[in-house]
Amino acid sequence: MTFARGTRIASVLALVAVLSSCGWGGGISTDVDPNDLPDEFNPYVDNDGNDRETIWDLFTNLDDPNTSLEVNRYLWAASLDILNFLPVERIDAFSGVFVTGYGTPPGGGRSYRATVYITDPALDARSLKVSLNTRSGPADPDTVRAVEDAILSRARQLRIKHTAL
Repeated sequence: MTFARGTRIASVLALVAVLSSCGWGGGISTDVDPNDLPDEFNPYVDNDGNDRETIWDLFTNLDDPNTSLEVNRYLWAASLDILNFLPVERIDAFSGVFVTGYGTPPGGGRSYRATVYITDPALDARSLKVSLNTRSGPADPDTVRAVEDAILSRARQLRIKHTAL
């Protein structure tokens, strides 16, 4: 009998504690004008500047489904293959960018650093952007063009090899 009474008293005290923590008035003021807040701190505006209407808007996917990052796999593999003498510093296969450190090509005397950016999923010269730098500044445009041509040729070879399987 005393155990049941103790349980009942504990339950009532827990209920009173929960209800009293809700409070009525006082505490933190909520009369902040959302227009005075910057957008990144404004809970009433999403990342695109659209007004949120309910709490459930936080859980909806508001991203554009037509936006995607695609990289041509042959250009990617060919770039890594042609520039394999350069040490890779940063790489992001999802956005198609990789940056190398300085390295000397086989049989060459000048060291180069490369940044490769693949902008499109098509196997096309317009999809490939290569930037070469030497220690004294940008590399000769003819050298950059020769590296781009070598990457494109190797990418075509890889595609032909892959389709022959």
